[in-house]
Amino acid sequence: MTSRQRFLEAMNNRMPDRVPVAPDISTYVPLRRAGLGSRDYWSFGEADQIPLWQAYLDAADYFDLDAWIAPVLGLPTVGEAASCEWKHHDKLDTTNDTLVRTSTIETPDGALTAMGVCFRGDQAMMIDKPIKDLAADFRKFRHTKPTPAALDTKTLETFRRACDERNHAFGVTITYPGFHNWNSYIQGGIEALTYAEMDTPDILQEWFEWDLERGDRLMNLALQAGLDYILFGGSGTITLASPDLAMKYAIPALKKWSRMASNAGIPTMIHSCGKNRRLADLLVEHTDIRMLNPLEPLPLGDIDLAEVKRTYGCRLAFMGNLHTTDVMLRAAPTLVRQKSLEAVRDAGLGGGFILSTGDQCGPGTPDENIFEMVRVANEFGAYPLDMNRIESEIQRLVSE
Repeated sequence: MTSRQRFLEAMNNRMPDRVPVAPDISTYVPLRRAGLGSRDYWSFGEADQIPLWQAYLDAADYFDLDAWIAPVLGLPTVGEAASCEWKHHDKLDTTNDTLVRTSTIETPDGALTAMGVCFRGDQAMMIDKPIKDLAADFRKFRHTKPTPAALDTKTLETFRRACDERNHAFGVTITYPGFHNWNSYIQGGIEALTYAEMDTPDILQEWFEWDLERGDRLMNLALQAGLDYILFGGSGTITLASPDLAMKYAIPALKKWSRMASNAGIPTMIHSCGKNRRLADLLVEHTDIRMLNPLEPLPLGDIDLAEVKRTYGCRLAFMGNLHTTDVMLRAAPTLVRQKSLEAVRDAGLGGGFILSTGDQCGPGTPDENIFEMVRVANEFGAYPLDMNRIESEIQRLVSE
């Protein structure tokens, strides 16, 4: 099978030729390999820099992964005419080797201000967010996100050709509403949203309906784009909100959009790091989503991989779940080998499983640890799985 075929078979809860392997190296590892992590403020990007999606595909080929490009691609669209003007001022903080960007956004309803910082070799972060007072600023904020009007077909075909040439599945990310998303834009983050849920719930309801409307438009365009799959991105769906709040804001969107995709024959998966176990219940009960990722173990998440496979393996496919710090970053390849084998043993039987990590690998992750995951998939992942051989190798590694 090709990488594309293998990935999609597993995502559709079927049994490919072997367990696909796709550790989450969506940002830091590709940038390090491309040389951008040590010398460039990549988040504010120069025109001649290699784009992140290309750096990711190059890294996936280097490690021989069954790539999942969606985490580094949003659906390319052309928006309605912008009704706001962004003005940026960049200043280099030489003491901390940091780029500081202050922004003013002029809108028909008044101005917003924001400030971001970007340490060399890291992602930019917003330290002064545009919504300071939800009641006063939300109307202004709406102008910053024009409604998608059409597909950007030129960019879309660039992405598609790159995946086709390398035989990788082609998907994009669409985000969904909820505290996990909104906290990026409101000063005070989750705390401010919690107060807003009590004090101004009508504004949060308006925000939800606005996100749902924009998402409906994105989904309609996505279904015209000839994608292999769609990834719904919403890290911290349960971790950053209660299950009740997820039911109020996230699940209605996921239910509607996954049904749209299912009716069109396009499989969907969800990435939500943090606590996934209750989310798995909600997805099975209310949505048509086919795969859950990244299934983080304790203490980052709350997933027992074998238990969730036993409970929902007939309904959901799974992608995960090696610990990105204790195992991928800090451990020797022998422990990576052991944990990879345990993941295949716990969730690989019968297909519907992609060997991966519990969220994103850090920039210092040793190449050898990523290669070791690939070796396990190649040496032990062929279907039908030889469970006796897998268990024997696990016991050998544990006893050493």
